[in-house]
Amino acid sequence: MTAERLHWWQTRWFVVAMVIVSIVPLIRPAIPPLVDLLGHMGRYRVQLDAGAHAWLADWYNFQWSLIGNLGVDLLIEPLSRLFGLELAVKLIVMAIPALTVSGLLWIAREVHGRIPPTALFALPLAYCYPVQFGFVNFALSMGLALNLFALWLRMGRLGHLSWRAALFVPLSCALWVCHTFGWGVLGVLAFSSEMIRQHDLRKDGRGGHWLESWIRAGLGCLPLALPFVLMVFWRSGDHVTGKTTDWFNWRWKINWVLMVLRDRWMAFDIASLTVLFVIMFKGMRDSRVEYSRNLSLSALFLLAMYLLLPRIVFGSAYADMRLAPYALAIGLIALRPRAGLSMRGATTLAALGLLFFGVRMAGTTASFWMFAQDQDRKLAALDHVPEGARLLTMVGRRCVDDWTYSRLEHVPGIALERKLAYANDQWSMAGAQLLTARYAIAGQFAHDPSQIVTGVRCRGEWWRPIAVSLAYLPRRAFDYVWLINPPPYDQALVAGLTPIWHDGSSILFRIDDRRRPNVTLNPALFPPRRRLVSRPTV
Repeated sequence: MTAERLHWWQTRWFVVAMVIVSIVPLIRPAIPPLVDLLGHMGRYRVQLDAGAHAWLADWYNFQWSLIGNLGVDLLIEPLSRLFGLELAVKLIVMAIPALTVSGLLWIAREVHGRIPPTALFALPLAYCYPVQFGFVNFALSMGLALNLFALWLRMGRLGHLSWRAALFVPLSCALWVCHTFGWGVLGVLAFSSEMIRQHDLRKDGRGGHWLESWIRAGLGCLPLALPFVLMVFWRSGDHVTGKTTDWFNWRWKINWVLMVLRDRWMAFDIASLTVLFVIMFKGMRDSRVEYSRNLSLSALFLLAMYLLLPRIVFGSAYADMRLAPYALAIGLIALRPRAGLSMRGATTLAALGLLFFGVRMAGTTASFWMFAQDQDRKLAALDHVPEGARLLTMVGRRCVDDWTYSRLEHVPGIALERKLAYANDQWSMAGAQLLTARYAIAGQFAHDPSQIVTGVRCRGEWWRPIAVSLAYLPRRAFDYVWLINPPPYDQALVAGLTPIWHDGSSILFRIDDRRRPNVTLNPALFPPRRRLVSRPTV
């Protein structure tokens, strides 16, 4: 590394400033408006309850086990005692973009020697679509993986290979516990960088061709391999459910790439993605800019993983989608200016990258503020829900995938978190998370996706039309019905339900009549050869 003066975008204060800017969108919302996060918060409440409220044990089974999906679940234990559950969750979520930004800039510095101006264009991916979707354990593990990869590179550059091997055995296990994906991505990044390092040793007469480099890289990454044993124990056993399916769904793989910056405004998000592709293209066509072999290979490996992964892994959807933004981010930080790029050109690139990051953060801040406003209005209904209420929630949505994705699909989780009320949005797949629903008399309304209702039957989806849900809801199992942005429905379906709160079309009912409404439903609302059968009630 040369001793020449650092430019403003290469200084430590600039990195600290970018980390601070990255958390600005999350300052205003009391609850980060990330889709799945609200449901997870309900699980955290059951986790922390420790048997203090007997009815929670009647509704849910919570059992600690060693699975590769425990990042926030473990952190919430000490932090909730210090800050309370909601603030603790907010602080953890704020750490995710901060870790992502610091990790990307640190990797860029380790590989290039200095932070290249093009690296700034990758920073908005800290709020990529998987983060917006609320995959918090995954996103936390990815932020940690990026920083651990930077540490891996640094220790390799300094020649501390023995210390690195010893240190990364426990670090890789901890990362796997946070989320399996983070550990897998760290392994891919470390392996690709080791391949380049081993191959470049040829300059000293100690290297070999690519096959030898491949073998040596594998041996060098053995300190990261212990979680394979943990994976075998986790995924073997009768308690594990869920299929791995939907391979090579090219239509959705293309869609996920187009959605890497998806938030609220489609034109804004697609235009921003176009900017990233232009920067990537510049690296291939502009003689003044080049790609690092190290990070280029890492990006190609991640791209291969993305193409090979199915959409559903062990019953968990969107497996492949999660990798797309990170492969793009690694590809962007792989870029660096050649010696022919003038200081003025480098400064211009850095200024444009900073402007791009600032515009995206301003847009995300405005979007989150609007989501938070809507969320707060809906949550006002909980002021009318008593503690421990048996609450059935129905959240309306359309069959089409609107770009401005609703952040309310798991708002029942906040009823569980704040009011210890029943939440029918909890995921219930043994082996995938620590909580499963066991409220038997709720029947098919006990867990996710029973909270999602539509106006018509949606082809290929498990969501029910609102008419079916209102007609067949087990009234003896619940005391309240909470409709959030519901599609139009026949008022005869809510006969015997007394409205006690409303905001626009959203309304909270108290169930005063346990009898089913006498309404004949259109057969087109039911899927072929399948009818919703009412369960026995007690």
